[in-house]
Amino acid sequence: MEKRKIEIMDTTLRDGEQTSGVSFSAAEKLTIAQLLLEELHVDRIEIASARVSEGEFEGVKGIMSWAETKGYTDKIEVLTFVDNGLSIEWMKKSGAKVQNLLTKGSLNHLTHQLKKTPEQHFAEIAETIALANENGIATNVYFEDWSNGMRNSPEYVFQYLDFISTQPIKRILLPDTLGVLIPSDTFDFISSITTKYPSIHFDFHAHNDYDLSVANVMEAIKAGVHGLHVTVNGMGERAGNAPLASTVAVINDFMPEIKIGVKESSLYSVSKLVEAFTGYRISENKPIVGDNVFTQTAGIHADGDNKKNLYFNDLLPERFGRKRKYALGKTSGKANIEKNLQELGLKLNNEDLKLVTQRIIELGDKKETVTREDLPYIISDVLDSHTYEEKITVSSYVLSHAKGMRPSTTLCLKIDGEIIEEHAQGDGQFDAFMNALAKIYKTKKMILPKLIDYAVRIPPGSSSDALCETIITWTTNGKEFKTRGLDSDQTVAAIIATQKMLNVVAN
Repeated sequence: MEKRKIEIMDTTLRDGEQTSGVSFSAAEKLTIAQLLLEELHVDRIEIASARVSEGEFEGVKGIMSWAETKGYTDKIEVLTFVDNGLSIEWMKKSGAKVQNLLTKGSLNHLTHQLKKTPEQHFAEIAETIALANENGIATNVYFEDWSNGMRNSPEYVFQYLDFISTQPIKRILLPDTLGVLIPSDTFDFISSITTKYPSIHFDFHAHNDYDLSVANVMEAIKAGVHGLHVTVNGMGERAGNAPLASTVAVINDFMPEIKIGVKESSLYSVSKLVEAFTGYRISENKPIVGDNVFTQTAGIHADGDNKKNLYFNDLLPERFGRKRKYALGKTSGKANIEKNLQELGLKLNNEDLKLVTQRIIELGDKKETVTREDLPYIISDVLDSHTYEEKITVSSYVLSHAKGMRPSTTLCLKIDGEIIEEHAQGDGQFDAFMNALAKIYKTKKMILPKLIDYAVRIPPGSSSDALCETIITWTTNGKEFKTRGLDSDQTVAAIIATQKMLNVVAN
């Protein structure tokens, strides 16, 4: 059986730009338009509202100039108004060739906003469409507030449909303007329309106020709709529009009778670019494009993936140009760590793996995020810590730093079972710690190695601030050696490195 083609119209550059605080520059609009059509292969894009601003006008001119060289002018649409031809004039000057004419799809909007009768509104719409045709501009028609119209004034909606079906238009666009539809209503409303007007092309424009946009999209397709309106990252006014990535994945996985042309593998890269342009952060758990949606955290899941991919579903990250990750934290367990070690080309024996696992759990208990890039540092820290017997431990300490006062440290050191406490000030917290330590060693008539270099670094490539490694170089009896400390706090990492030094010397 031949698949039914559904058009995907992306309105990120028009409706998506109505996201609070978002405004694209002309250059950004052109870049996104090019990616949507040439990289993602959506069927059409809605790029602007007529007469909004000079910047909007220049953005449309730039896109249309590029589109003419590619033969895309019929794929690019602009929202227009019933305004005595002002929008048409704007369209002509910008070079745009397809208008999405905003009209009233509910009697409530018509009566209280326009204060006109249906006959008056229809006459003005007919004039606008005729003027567009005279100027070589094709027309699609938005039925604004259509969903409420179907719920509260269906007689008006069908009266309008009877009229508009006689006009020379390409498509009728059915928006759930206020996001009020539930899936059963979506199916009932649209099927009643597509059944009565089988020769007309209908688009469905979902909003996500009840988080039902994708479910409503599915029902709209089942009801016979011919096109869908979406946005990258679900951007849009209030709770946003139906998200492009989720819509594509749902259709591809659950509606085998439907054909769409969107290229799945480019969804993530375009999503991240739009995020960068807008500053509108994608939720980490947003399906398909969120940073964490292909990350397994629980160790049992990683173990299952090692045993015939037991925790995989059809949303394989490779479909979307992504890779599966295994989070490191207090719930990760050995299986997650082994998965990450495989990515790094590392292998540990069971005993060392237990030690590394325990260290990661400790960091997880401190609510730190551990990344794969941190692993070599953790391994180095853990394995290095077990190359000597711990004869000296830092039992406790208090670090203080207050404005107008020198930093100070109170230190309790345990040496061969004996607890010794000392207090000192310094030029910084770690300097104060070292001064307190020097006092203890002087009391015990022990030689304290001299600190000659101090370096701090984070794992290269790590996107996390969870860990930093402090590397201290010491000298004693003419010999130099280094110790490392690993923690989320730089000073604590330095204290860990210092405790290692004390035990290296004591051994």
